[in-house]
Amino acid sequence: MDQTRRIALITGGNKGIGLEIARQLGAAGKTVLLGCRSPERGREAVEALRAAGLDAHAVRIDITDEPDVLRASQEIAHRFGALDILVNNAGINDAGDGKPSLATAEAVRRLLQTNFLGALIVTQAMLPLLRRSTDARIVNMSSSLGSLQMNGDPGSPYYRAQLIGYNASKAALNMLTVQLAQELVGSSVTVNSACPGFVDTDLNGHTGTLSVAEGAAVPVRLALMESAVSGQFLDARGQVPW
Repeated sequence: MDQTRRIALITGGNKGIGLEIARQLGAAGKTVLLGCRSPERGREAVEALRAAGLDAHAVRIDITDEPDVLRASQEIAHRFGALDILVNNAGINDAGDGKPSLATAEAVRRLLQTNFLGALIVTQAMLPLLRRSTDARIVNMSSSLGSLQMNGDPGSPYYRAQLIGYNASKAALNMLTVQLAQELVGSSVTVNSACPGFVDTDLNGHTGTLSVAEGAAVPVRLALMESAVSGQFLDARGQVPW
């Protein structure tokens, strides 16, 4: 293994926008680790990337299972030594989600467990490996639906998008970005939230208006940026209000 080659882990990297982020980072010369629950799907995704000449590897990881995440971090440490880029991309929606008066507690719990707690667990487990890098990047995949300002503005297109579980999970993820950026001031690690836009993926039943290539552009830019911008919430146009 070339120890000078930058290593990137993308959770939920076997399909959709996660796979496209991996493809773009691989095309930029990075070694990409596709974090996924299914070894079979991971192998299929890796084979597709390797067929395009990219350095790709599968890492089995269930972000809702803390012991499994710790095992994955130990595997990465053993195989690659360090980590330079972490993209917390894995996320879900839930049919039981909806308005605050209607969403089921079980649905909200599942959304928070995956979209927020999963990202927190992965970040905590991978942070020691990221600290080994001289210039590490954490990118949290958020959403405009996680913006409190947009959700509270009657003139915003997101004002009536009432999905209490999903929106709350992305708002919580943004809080992780803010607080972790504060904690890491002066370190070699930066952290930012990326808003990919309304991307055509399984998550929204392929109703999105942007391609996965377009949606991957912002997180990839944040993962590759040379300047030490940290604690920001950004989309293709610039800063997104918290």
